[in-house]
Amino acid sequence: MRLIKIGIGNVDPTVGAFKSNVDQILAQVREMAVAGCHICAFGELSVSGYPCEDTVQWPTFVDQQDQELDRLVRTLTTEGLQDMVVIVGLTVYLDGELYNVAAVIAEGRILGFVPKENLPNYGVFYEGRTISPGRLGMNAQVRDIPIGDMIFEFAFGKLAVEVCEDIWRSDGPMVRRSYSGAEVVVNISASPFRLGAKRTRREMISTRAADNCTTVVYVNLVGAQDSLVFAGGGYVNQCGRMLMEAEEGHVGWQAQVVDLDRVRCVRMENTTWRRSRAQYLASHTAVAVQSAQHIAKPNNALPYPIPKSRSFFMNFDAVRKSARQEYFEDLEMAISLAAMGYFQKTGAFKRFLIALSGGKDSVLTLLLTHKAVSKEADHRNLKGDERAAFIRDMILCVDLPSRHNTSTTRGITQRICENLDVTLIVSPIQEAVEVERRAMMAVLETTTLSRQVEQNIQARVRGERMQNLANECSGLWLQTSNMSEKAVGYTTIGGDMMGAYALIANLPKTVIVEFIRWYWEQTNLQVIEDLLKSKASAELEEGQEDERDLMPFPVLDASFALFVGEKMSAREVLQVLRQMWTDEELRAMDPSYMPDKLVTWTRRFIRLFFLSIFKWVQTPLSVHLGNLDLERERALQLPVVQDRSWAQADLESV
Repeated sequence: MRLIKIGIGNVDPTVGAFKSNVDQILAQVREMAVAGCHICAFGELSVSGYPCEDTVQWPTFVDQQDQELDRLVRTLTTEGLQDMVVIVGLTVYLDGELYNVAAVIAEGRILGFVPKENLPNYGVFYEGRTISPGRLGMNAQVRDIPIGDMIFEFAFGKLAVEVCEDIWRSDGPMVRRSYSGAEVVVNISASPFRLGAKRTRREMISTRAADNCTTVVYVNLVGAQDSLVFAGGGYVNQCGRMLMEAEEGHVGWQAQVVDLDRVRCVRMENTTWRRSRAQYLASHTAVAVQSAQHIAKPNNALPYPIPKSRSFFMNFDAVRKSARQEYFEDLEMAISLAAMGYFQKTGAFKRFLIALSGGKDSVLTLLLTHKAVSKEADHRNLKGDERAAFIRDMILCVDLPSRHNTSTTRGITQRICENLDVTLIVSPIQEAVEVERRAMMAVLETTTLSRQVEQNIQARVRGERMQNLANECSGLWLQTSNMSEKAVGYTTIGGDMMGAYALIANLPKTVIVEFIRWYWEQTNLQVIEDLLKSKASAELEEGQEDERDLMPFPVLDASFALFVGEKMSAREVLQVLRQMWTDEELRAMDPSYMPDKLVTWTRRFIRLFFLSIFKWVQTPLSVHLGNLDLERERALQLPVVQDRSWAQADLESV
């Protein structure tokens, strides 16, 4: 046996908070040292915070990372921790270029910097804007420290490191480094949360470990930065066998013992791998090796990594949660991290502020915020009355009724606040609405206003009042609009589009309804059941119903997914919609449905989508939750000004 213990450290860095970021790393390294870890791995850019974006263009930003890295090395040496291998991430400068690197620290020095080779420039990523890629065979020095394509040799064996995206390519640097002798490959990541990505990531890591006959260690950042959320956790997989799946959603570390003799055994048995290795090395130079062979000796007194099932033939855990349960638990975790991360890291706010209408969107925002604040209370170890007082002080809900708000929604507002024991204040707006109505009619010299203006006045009065309240009480005002409304402009500039941060702006209405149903299943609260029975309404005029103004939300959300997500033509969207529902099912959604109405709804969606772009580019920062998010900065980049006739051309003959 050749047993070593590998520690996965989930830290929550803030961009630019170099000292506190390194302090987090040090605190976990000390604990891992006591536990006897050989390797302590932390996430991508754990020294600087991720994403750095254009801050790396300031030389002082990069220089201070170097200074804190040096402090980390000195502290490890002073405290006698230099016999462990510590891996962290930062940005380094070399000859006019910046590199996103994994730094390997051992025996009181930095053994080397290994740059990221595959720089994502899609979706939420813009790394190629400021960062240069590492490359095969790169061999240079920064401050007399090697930087480039290398592996590291210790008493336990050979180690390779890589950064985030490098693991997602089957032909990435892991291949040549494994062929060059690496038995452990540590991937340090800052991989943002995406719905459904967990299973894909798990399978990909198992595949990489099996294909390269190696031990893959994957570690992720945890927490939130602006609109991105990082779930933390990580994996240790040996030659395709998952040994550890670290728990997500919190700061801390977890460790796993591995037997590196298993890598040796598997490689000796695997003729395909040996043949591929021989072919590669016949035409390529092996990756350079940095040596520190006298430290990090294997410890065969460690407990052998016995499967949790206690069977080497049935190596699986207990039955996994249902896909639905995992989906909503992951969503709740990500949004809670985002809410508290933005709140704490900005340092500008004292409490959360929510305009609570009694509708599904604002109630879900409250439920998610309550979860985030409750977790913070648990983190502070608050109990009883102190805990309740903390939550009441942290969450301020505001009911802003006009004459159109029904007793049903107002009742839901009051009851949900009572159930959750959060603060609710009531501030009627009808008087202010009438003042603005009269002012508008005087300006226009008319006695009537359009339906749109009548509605928007109410939304804008609410927006102004909430903004003033946010200023007065130092509140982080959470916008409560959803993706479906955003996609078709069913929003008011200066009204419900206002706010400081949006938790659910990238969730479509159909998901929001199911999310609330999931909460009802967890809590069995009568008020949530009553909420589910209510019809969606902006309540800006008597008897208003959102789906009557637009179309059934299932149809709207499907149109969005097909047209915007799949980039289908209008005719293709219509074709798929016709396959999704029968006429009877569509009539159950909308009693006025006739067979040609799907054509009308498809045309309406595309027209409203393009008309709404100028609106949603102005909305507050929103939490990224999937691959199809509606935000121009880090998701869907569309021109505000364009001719949309191209999008509907193939519907003209329908």
